[in-house]
Amino acid sequence: MLITGAAGFLGRHLVMASEADEWELFAPPASVIDVRQRERVIDEIRTWNPTAIVHLALRRGDRRTMVEGSRNIAAAATASGAHLVHLSTDMVFPGRTLPYREADTPFPITAYGLMKLEAERAVAAECPNAVTVRTSLLYGTTLLASIQTDVERAITGGKAMTFFTDEFRCPAYAGDVAAALSSLAGARDIRGLLNVAGPEAVSRADLAVTFARWMGLDPHLLDTGLLSLAGMVRPDRVVLDSTLAANYGLRCRSLAEALPHSFSS
Repeated sequence: MLITGAAGFLGRHLVMASEADEWELFAPPASVIDVRQRERVIDEIRTWNPTAIVHLALRRGDRRTMVEGSRNIAAAATASGAHLVHLSTDMVFPGRTLPYREADTPFPITAYGLMKLEAERAVAAECPNAVTVRTSLLYGTTLLASIQTDVERAITGGKAMTFFTDEFRCPAYAGDVAAALSSLAGARDIRGLLNVAGPEAVSRADLAVTFARWMGLDPHLLDTGLLSLAGMVRPDRVVLDSTLAANYGLRCRSLAEALPHSFSS
C-alpha cells in the first residue's frame, strides 16, 4: 500500500491500521513525491507498482495540491493498475435537515468544499474504479485532532473560540476511518462514492463538551453561540448516511463507544 499524506492525523492512524492488516507500506514524504508534478508522479508510482494507493495528501487552500494533485495520483493509479482509495469530505454539501446519501447532488458553499468536489470529479475522470470516501470531523484518543486541541486551548485561555449549537456534523473516530480505508484498499470490487462517518449528528457545541469532559476539563468554560448569527458562510447541518458502508462491514463507533468515560456520571 502506498499512502500519500501519511504524516497527517489520519495518515498516522492509517499506518497503524494497515500494519495491523499486514499491508507492506510505502509512505513517502512530500519531499520524495510531490503530487503536483504529474509526469514524475506517474513515473514513480509505476516504478513502485503498489497494489493499492490511499490518497490523503492535503494542503488547504492550495488548488494544485488538492485538485491537480488528486488528478495526478488517480492517473498514476490507472497507469500502475493500483486500486485507489481517495479521501474527501462532507463539506461538499451545503447543509440540510435530511441526511446525505452517496447519490445526492453536492453543492459546496465554501472554498474548501469546492476544491474537494473538484478533486472528487478529477479522480473519477482519471480512475473510474477508484473509491472516494467522504467523512466528517475526525477525532482521536492517543493522537488528538485539532478540533480536540482547540477545545483545550479555548478552556485554558490559549485561543478564543465559539462552538456553535446549530452546526451539526457526524464526528468519526480516526481509528475507525483508518480501518475502513485499509479494508477498502484491498476491496477492488468497491468503487465510487462511499460515506464513512460517525453514526450520530452532534452539534459542535455538544462535541466540544464531550471532548472537554474526556480531557478532564470544565465544559462550563466553553463559549457557545449560534452559527446563524455569526456571519460565517459554512454548512449548518451536514449529516452523512453511512448505511452503504455498514453493508460492506465498515462502521464508525459512536462518541459514547469511543470516549466512554465522557458520558459516565
